[in-house]
Amino acid sequence: MSSRKSKNSNLKHGECISQVQRILRERFCHQIPKGNLFGVQAQYRHLIELLKRTAVHGESNSALIIGPRGSGKTMKGIREILNQALEELMEIKQVRENVLQVHLNGLLQTNDKIALKEITKQLCLENVVGDKVFGTFAENLSFLLEALKKGDRSSSCPVIFILDEFDLFAHHKNQTLLYNLFDISQSAQTPVAVIGLTCRLDILELLEKRVKSRFSHRQIHLMNSFSFSQYVKIFKEQLTLPEEFPDKHFTEKWNETVQCLSEDKNVKEVLLKHFHASKDLRSLHMLLMLALSHITPSRPFIIPTDLVEANHLCSMDSKANIVHGLSVLEICLLIAMKHLNDIYQDEPFNFQMVYNEFQKFIQRKAHSVYNFEKPVVMKAFEHLQQLELVKAMERTSVNTQREYQLVKLLLDNNQIMDALQKYPNCPTDVRQWAASSLSWL
Repeated sequence: MSSRKSKNSNLKHGECISQVQRILRERFCHQIPKGNLFGVQAQYRHLIELLKRTAVHGESNSALIIGPRGSGKTMKGIREILNQALEELMEIKQVRENVLQVHLNGLLQTNDKIALKEITKQLCLENVVGDKVFGTFAENLSFLLEALKKGDRSSSCPVIFILDEFDLFAHHKNQTLLYNLFDISQSAQTPVAVIGLTCRLDILELLEKRVKSRFSHRQIHLMNSFSFSQYVKIFKEQLTLPEEFPDKHFTEKWNETVQCLSEDKNVKEVLLKHFHASKDLRSLHMLLMLALSHITPSRPFIIPTDLVEANHLCSMDSKANIVHGLSVLEICLLIAMKHLNDIYQDEPFNFQMVYNEFQKFIQRKAHSVYNFEKPVVMKAFEHLQQLELVKAMERTSVNTQREYQLVKLLLDNNQIMDALQKYPNCPTDVRQWAASSLSWL
C-alpha cells in the first residue's frame, strides 16, 4: 500500500517537474514578461517619448540607441527594447492608422542604391516612382517623402526609420543615406524619426563632419545599471513559479526553496561571480538552465550544489578543453612556446625557434619516445594553428619559408598549466618541463 502511494507521489512529482521545466525553459529561452525592463526603464521611457513626439505631434527627431547585444528585456538585446517601444506606440489608434515604419539593416543594405530600393518597397511607392529618373540620391528620397504628404505638414504621414547595425551605414560612400536622413529630420518636411541601433561606443567618431552636424546628438545608452541586490531579485523572479501553476502545494514549496537559495552563502558567491563578469541576463539564464536540468522526480527542487556545478560548467575554459585532446607531441610544442613567451616577453616567434626549444628538452631527457622527425613536428605545429591555439602574425609570403613565419600563442601560462593538471596520463618529465621557470639549457 505504501509503495503504491509512493509511486503515485512520484508520478505527481514527475508531472510537476515536466511543467516546471517547460515554464522556466520558455522563460529563459524566449521572453521575459513584457514590462520587465531590468535596469533600463528610464531609457525606455525616453525612447517612447521621442517616438511619440514624431508619431503624434509631427516633430522630427534623430537618436542613437547604444548598448551591448543582450542588454534589455530578452536575449535579443537592444533590438527588443525598440520593438517593445514600437508595440506600445502602435497601441495608440492615431499612430496605428497614420505612422509608417522603414526598417533597414547595415548587413543587408550594403550601399545607398540598395537602401533606397528597400525604402521605396517598404513605403509601397514602387508605382509612384515608376520609370522616373532622378539626378541625385537626395532628390529621389525627397520625392518619396513628398509622395506621402496628404496636404500640409500637420497631415503628413510620419515615418520612423530604424537603422539596425548603424555603424555599417557609416561605411557607405560619402555617408549619403545618413546625411540625407539626418538632413530631412532637421528640416520642415515630412515628420521623420531616424533611430540608429549600434553596439559601438565610438560611433560618432565614424560620422563625417557634415553628417555629425545634422545629427541631434541624442544617445540612449542601454547599459544594465542594476545593483547586486537587484540582480539577486531578478534571480528569484526568474526561478519563481507563477500563482496559476496547477499544484498549489508544490508551488509554495518550490518558491520557498527559491527564497532559501537566494539567501544561501554559496549561491550568493556564484551569483556575485556572474554579476562581476557580466550583467548580461543571458549569462544568468544559462546558469539557471543548467541548474534546472538537475531536478528529477526523486529530487524535485534545485539545491545550492546544482548552481555551483552549473557555474563550473559556465566558466569552463573552452581552449583548455581543446588541450585535453592533444597528443603528447602537441603538448610539448605548447610548453616550448610557453617558455619562449617567458624568455622573449610575449614577442612573436617562429616554428624553428619552437623546434629548437623542443630539441633542447629531448637532448636533456634523452627519451627516444619524443624523438620525432622534423616534418612530423611541423605537422603537429600546423594542427595547433588549425585549432586556433596558435595564430599567424602576418600573411604567408611566397618568399617566406613556413619555418620562419611569425606566430603568437593564444594561450596564457595559467591555461596551459591548468590543462596539464587534468591531462590524462601526462608523462612526469613533460609536467616538470612545463613547471620549470626557465628553458632547458
